[in-house]
Amino acid sequence: MTSVAAARLEEVGPDEWDDLLQRLGVADVYLQRRFVEASCLLEPGRPALLHADGVAFAAIVRDVPGAEGLRDVTTPYGYGGPAGAGDGERFYAAYDAWCAANGVVTTFIRFHPLLENHRLAPASVSRERLADTATWPLGTSEDLLASMHAMHRRGVRKALRAGVEVSAERPPVRLDDFAHLYAAAMRRRRAGEFYFFPPAYWDALAGSLVERVVRLDARLDGKLVASQLLLASPPWLHYHLGAATGEGYALGASKLLFLEAARWGRAHGFAELHLGSGLGGRADSLWTFKQRLSRAPGREFWVGKLVHDADAYSELSGSAAPDGFFPAYRAPAP
Repeated sequence: MTSVAAARLEEVGPDEWDDLLQRLGVADVYLQRRFVEASCLLEPGRPALLHADGVAFAAIVRDVPGAEGLRDVTTPYGYGGPAGAGDGERFYAAYDAWCAANGVVTTFIRFHPLLENHRLAPASVSRERLADTATWPLGTSEDLLASMHAMHRRGVRKALRAGVEVSAERPPVRLDDFAHLYAAAMRRRRAGEFYFFPPAYWDALAGSLVERVVRLDARLDGKLVASQLLLASPPWLHYHLGAATGEGYALGASKLLFLEAARWGRAHGFAELHLGSGLGGRADSLWTFKQRLSRAPGREFWVGKLVHDADAYSELSGSAAPDGFFPAYRAPAP
């Protein structure tokens, strides 16, 4: 990066954060201040918005465990990375200099599939393509039910025959019952510790972020059997979290909820329902499920890995190569 003239990088204050994203044309919810602050409850660190040469990077700056004075940077839960219409080479050069001055050893980036900002990254960024994210175009006249895979259509009809009813609200009045439903679903799936979100995260969704949240519920005889939370960020509607009871899963209630989410999004002028990828960006059964919701091709999902201090990284991880889990010194215990 030293061969590129670096732009001046500034850290943007909280009150100017979202306004800057708006001016740069990248004001998606995953980059906005309140979402990054909420994500710091899941990956503890300090929220920061870094800006140089028309490119902004919404990030979490974390202390490296057991290494006094060293830090690393990651993107918030979901998607992010440097974005804007500026010069990517100049931004990354300025960012690299900022990392050197602030003791930052590594940066891990989950690029944003809809912003396609992986294209901004220079060759010095080690990039890896994961399973694509699924999308559902809403700005057409296509019959949404007909666009679903035949297995999903059968699930929708099964739920309707059983008498499952769907309701939607924005903003939701409460999330505590959703949190209980979600935790129970994670226990059944034996999910990793990360996915058992702390109460403070639910408080953030129900508080500072609530105007962005759309909740859809599926009920059978008045009982909640499945629910979804979506994040409204025009022109996109992002699927965020979902859960179902065992009964709801067997009845196809989740499939009905996705159809009704798409219908809600279309009725409210959203161009696309972004469904996300598999667990950890893998092409697993969840990925297959999402890909079958519409006929649309997926969006490319890339991650980026940068080592700013090779000596420190080698000492912390035992290797200088950014292969496998990154950063290696944060790899979970077997």
